[in-house]
Amino acid sequence: RHRSRHQGPVCGECGKRFRDGASLRRHRRVHTGEKPFGCSECGKSFGTHASLVIHQRIHTGETPFACARCQ
Repeated sequence: RHRSRHQGPVCGECGKRFRDGASLRRHRRVHTGEKPFGCSECGKSFGTHASLVIHQRIHTGETPFACARCQ
């Protein structure tokens, strides 16, 4: 598994090497500025689904991590 880091596909823009093609495709958004994940509430767009999910907490008020001082 570790060996794939040294033998996987390479980004043509910056030379960074990846484990697999999916990781390279996700990385390329850094260079293209593509943000395919849009918020249905406000329209703001994100490069990763994880970033969108975190952003959506603004609208839902969800706070999954409790602070001992704030409680």
